Amino acid sequence: MGATGSKLEKALGDQFPEGERYFGLENFGNTCYCNSVLQALYFCVPFREQLLEYYANGKTLGEAEENLLTCLAELFSQISSQKKKTGVIAPKRFVQRVRKQNELFRGYMHQDAHEFLNFLLNELVDILEKESQAAKCPPSQERIANGQNNAQSNGVKEPLVTWVHKNFQGILTNETRCLRCETVTARDETFFDLSLDIEQNSSITSCLKNFSSTETLNAEDKFFCDKCSSLQEAQKRMKIKKPPQILVIHLKRFKYMEQLGRYKKLSYRVVFPLELKLSNTVENADSEYSLFAVVVHVGSGPNHGHYVSLVKSHNHWLFFDDENVEMIDESAVQTFFGSAQEYSSNTDHGYILFYECLSSDEKS
Repeated sequence: MGATGSKLEKALGDQFPEGERYFGLENFGNTCYCNSVLQALYFCVPFREQLLEYYANGKTLGEAEENLLTCLAELFSQISSQKKKTGVIAPKRFVQRVRKQNELFRGYMHQDAHEFLNFLLNELVDILEKESQAAKCPPSQERIANGQNNAQSNGVKEPLVTWVHKNFQGILTNETRCLRCETVTARDETFFDLSLDIEQNSSITSCLKNFSSTETLNAEDKFFCDKCSSLQEAQKRMKIKKPPQILVIHLKRFKYMEQLGRYKKLSYRVVFPLELKLSNTVENADSEYSLFAVVVHVGSGPNHGHYVSLVKSHNHWLFFDDENVEMIDESAVQTFFGSAQEYSSNTDHGYILFYECLSSDEKS
């Protein structure tokens, strides 16, 4: 462990970022799914900064009751305040809390990193919302933008926007056009990540196009049109109304095969670019994103395998595999796109992608 640390410090040399820490995380039997997601979140800098600020404020207010949020904040604080620049930390308390909170993660079976990320973000939001209700003062007067400023006046209480929402939440709009009267019904829904169907030899851009492609509802799938007061043929499509600050893309690599009666891992080659333009938005204004983390599933099947993560920090790419941390070349990222042939010795495939929205001054 010391050797890995010193090797990484040697590799970075004078370029070791001021104040940054690169720590591996100990694996407690099967917790690579958790470690890989934690590394991606730690290097999501705005999220880390707000979590550390929350931790600092909590400490000044006195002892808070232990929950998943306090355990995560404590872990991030522990990493960021290490005297050494590199090393290994055991996230024991955090893992114990996860297992206590959710029986899904209690056993020693192979777990799904995407399920864990979803559980974690939703749990953090629940805790923050309960805390703000208990304090009777909202963390922010902002409301989730859904085009209704009068929602308060008609007695509908809108949800609070926590800093988790501000980082990860986007809004999708589901548009359905009746083919008889041409009326468009739009329904908004929020998301923390986009789960995309994948195809062989495709790209994130084509997967996003398919996600927003028009689908015709007919036969048994007809749509009940309020204006026509009857079931009608319709066209439906999903667009991104409000792109998030941090865009998390989940590639649906585990597919249920009816004929096999079980899940199969799709090792398809899906190219994910370092810079992504999001064009399927309602305003048609391109949002530009930069890739900063990838959670990789290693293995040929859905019920076994391993998770590692790739992280971009201060323009360097790092490879995190539980306790081990090493520098990798940016060109190595493309080795995790997937396999162009069905049977390949390469089983390391990008599974969850983390993109950060570029501000206008970063786009130049």
